[in-house]
Amino acid sequence: MADLIPDEHLLAWRALLNAQATLVGEIEDALSAAGLPPFAWYDVLWPLHRERRPMRMGELAGSLVSIGRTGLTRLVDRLEAAGMITREPAPGDRRGVQVRITKEGTGLLRRMWPVYAGVLRDRFVAVLDTDAAVDLAQTLGRLTSDAAAPVPSR
Repeated sequence: MADLIPDEHLLAWRALLNAQATLVGEIEDALSAAGLPPFAWYDVLWPLHRERRPMRMGELAGSLVSIGRTGLTRLVDRLEAAGMITREPAPGDRRGVQVRITKEGTGLLRRMWPVYAGVLRDRFVAVLDTDAAVDLAQTLGRLTSDAAAPVPSR
């Protein structure tokens, strides 16, 4: 089967998966050591904070990097119980729900960011100069259709 994909591409793919798993694991460890919730909480709170408006569940699911759609409902239940978000009916859709970040959720996001950023600074920024970061962003950007993540040019 390996002959269908060149070895160089398989090695690059494995390196990408391993790097992502390693860094997320280190972020999880750092958040836990700081007495903070898991990275998935940050992953849900960040788009809600960034958008500064309520988001429908499907839209929110499309913004996440750490969990899939199936785990989102359970995580939203936990975040709501903890007072980090609220759910409200979607205007014009009696069955639809939208999610909004609370003041407490924004506060938690602000406490989590320095820990998250510390791992990124030490393990990601430290090994990529600016040109390499731009090249990586452009290359990975070609693999996705994520219009929300603009790729900087040099």
